[in-house]
Amino acid sequence: MTEQPRVNIPEWSVSELSAALKRTVEDAYGYVRVRGEISGYRGPHSSGHCYFSLKDEGARIDAVIWKGVFGRIRFKPEEGLEVIATGRLTTYPGKSSYQIVIDRLEPAGIGALMALLEERKKKLAAEGLFDEARKQLLPWLPDVIGVVTSPTGAVIRDILHRLSDRFPRHVIVWPVRVQGEGSAEEVAAAIRGFNELPERGAIARPDLLIVARGGGSIEDLWSFNEEIVVRAAADSMIPLISAVGHETDVTLIDFVADRRAPTPTAAAEMAVPVRAELITRIDGLARRTLACWSRGQDHRRTELRAATRALPGADALLAVPRQRLDACSDRLPRALRANAQVHHTAFSRIAARMTPQLLHVQVERRRARFAAAAGLLAAGLRHNAEAQRTRIARARDRLGTLMTRAERALFTLIDRRADRLERAGTLLDALSYHGVLARGFALVRGPQGQPLRTAAAVAAGMRLDVEFQDGHVGAIAETGATGQREPVAMRRPRPRRRAASDDQGNLF
Repeated sequence: MTEQPRVNIPEWSVSELSAALKRTVEDAYGYVRVRGEISGYRGPHSSGHCYFSLKDEGARIDAVIWKGVFGRIRFKPEEGLEVIATGRLTTYPGKSSYQIVIDRLEPAGIGALMALLEERKKKLAAEGLFDEARKQLLPWLPDVIGVVTSPTGAVIRDILHRLSDRFPRHVIVWPVRVQGEGSAEEVAAAIRGFNELPERGAIARPDLLIVARGGGSIEDLWSFNEEIVVRAAADSMIPLISAVGHETDVTLIDFVADRRAPTPTAAAEMAVPVRAELITRIDGLARRTLACWSRGQDHRRTELRAATRALPGADALLAVPRQRLDACSDRLPRALRANAQVHHTAFSRIAARMTPQLLHVQVERRRARFAAAAGLLAAGLRHNAEAQRTRIARARDRLGTLMTRAERALFTLIDRRADRLERAGTLLDALSYHGVLARGFALVRGPQGQPLRTAAAVAAGMRLDVEFQDGHVGAIAETGATGQREPVAMRRPRPRRRAASDDQGNLF
């Protein structure tokens, strides 16, 4: 009796039962918000979808984020992070399980955000992005300042007002959203865009960058904790000042920036000096320089006067040289006479040795040397003339040989050209239509002298010119073409019998 009602239960297929369960779950729950800890996350699948689980102390539920949603969500899933997921509850028939299809993901409270921030900070610090050695010095007086901030907030007005008070500079503002979805990508794109500007382009490349935003909660400032913004700031070749939030607000971009300013106004003060103070300082340095130069001139003038008093007079300096000049003047006549006497004695001694016989001997010796040189020169001339005659004879023989070879080559070339000319003439005679006329044919031309190749080209009454081998004959066509000529059967050529001498016989 108890089993009879069970027999009447309707029969379901597995697919039908799965579909019914799927409709029941989706209709009963629809969109839900689930709080739990991410477990089993290994990054996006090769398809771009993300699969993981949400768990707490007593249960777990499978979760999936489709590829298109994953690119739009603000917080990316990380292993062990406690989050609040918003999505549709559905089933997966392939595993007979239920799951949540997540459309939105956010950290569960400030504690989760701080844990995520601390973990990201350790990761970037391990890569060396926060090292002091990477930081650049700020320019003392930049010509162009680039500001990355919202164009409608009070931050940009505070920066411009402070710059105008201290030292007016050319400012380029790159407008971005400083909070909300997509703000991190805009800030990173602005930093990279300023760095990609050419040095001397239509838009001046900034010498200094200021990334600024007003104060707010950690959720409002979270865009400046995103890894894409931190890496863009670390890659910036332009010195960068971080001015995000108030003095108590700390974001990751503060650690990677070249300088951190507690407020946007303080960032403007770091960027440029005070113009009035610079002018006052320059005036003070100019006065000090002039006073120092005046004191130096007075000191040198005093030293020159003291040195002038210590120097002796002109008479004292010239007294000794004058005495030496007088002494030399007294000794000069005696020295001139003694020098002339010495030279006269030497001349007399040499003149005694210069006799005619000695000169004759020197002349004969030079004459003998000249005669020997003349003989050598004559022998050399004769030898050179003989060598030149031999060379000329060899060249004459070689020239005769070359002339003989050239004459023989010329006659050979002439014979070859004559043979080629004769063959060309024979070929021309063979290809000329005059040879065809000589075999009894005639060439028919129309009134304009054009050759007529078909009967269809001849009309009644047309004047024709008929060319034979021995002259031209005029004619008038009585009728035009009356019809096509019956085709003439082509005779098949009789195969040529092979000569008896070509028969090789049978090998067998």
